[in-house]
Amino acid sequence: MNLGAGPGCFNKVKRKALFYVTHMNILASAPGAHIELRALALHWAGQTDATAKAVGVIELAKSWGEGMIGLDPGANLEAQVSIPGRPLLPELISPKFVKHRSMRTTEGRAALIHALTHIEFNAINLALDAIWRFAGMPAAYYADWLQVAGEEALHFSLLAGHLQILGHQYGDFPAHNSMWEMADKTSGDILARMALVPRTLEARGLDATPLTRAKLAQAGDQAAAEILDIILRDEIGHVAIGNHWYKVLCDERGIDPVTSYADLALHYKAPVLRGPFNLDARRAAGFSELELEALQGDPR
Repeated sequence: MNLGAGPGCFNKVKRKALFYVTHMNILASAPGAHIELRALALHWAGQTDATAKAVGVIELAKSWGEGMIGLDPGANLEAQVSIPGRPLLPELISPKFVKHRSMRTTEGRAALIHALTHIEFNAINLALDAIWRFAGMPAAYYADWLQVAGEEALHFSLLAGHLQILGHQYGDFPAHNSMWEMADKTSGDILARMALVPRTLEARGLDATPLTRAKLAQAGDQAAAEILDIILRDEIGHVAIGNHWYKVLCDERGIDPVTSYADLALHYKAPVLRGPFNLDARRAAGFSELELEALQGDPR
């Protein structure tokens, strides 16, 4: 008997066993796959079961943190299934047809929580896509986006759980697909992806989340408000990661981040961002004063 083996050692053994069960199942179902970070990110990106995707990505992030997974930055991966994998529901409709419901009713709050849950589901897929799609980046890039994927999976799980408390499931309400449409547009250029997904679409959450939190708290849903506190805290970090890698790429290409962003936004027809802006959160996420001035004076 090893008298020095305490609860921490036992938990590590359990974690390692869970890792091998989870990932050996992947190998069994996908001949030719291997336990490598980008390949596994591609596997989970194609997973259609939303709950299984969230659980698998959280496990992937933990396993990476414990050194159980390798990395091949140079591998050119190709998806064998439709990306992103998504369940049959929710029905995807145009944003203009998404109904706005009163916060005074449980149904209205559930619809709002469902919309947020869908955003987080898309955010899991976006982070996984940043990992598997773009080869040749430093190891820190892949580690950063795996951290994002794991936190987005946690956000999805928290919101989906709260949605169940309100008597609904993810998929019960229609949703729109605007976030992923921009991912499709920028799939061929990592600079455009960093500029227009984390720094544009996801950064919009920094502006919108405090207002949404206030609505939910005013409606008496303190549990939902506390979930949004977690999300805002983490999203500042996610946008900061997008800012960091966007500026690294701009430096590598010898281009100006501010003027290049304006050019990319115009070329890819990014949505025009309108205030009010959460300037404190944007500063914390790494936007410069020059970028914030440009944001507030966007002439488009």
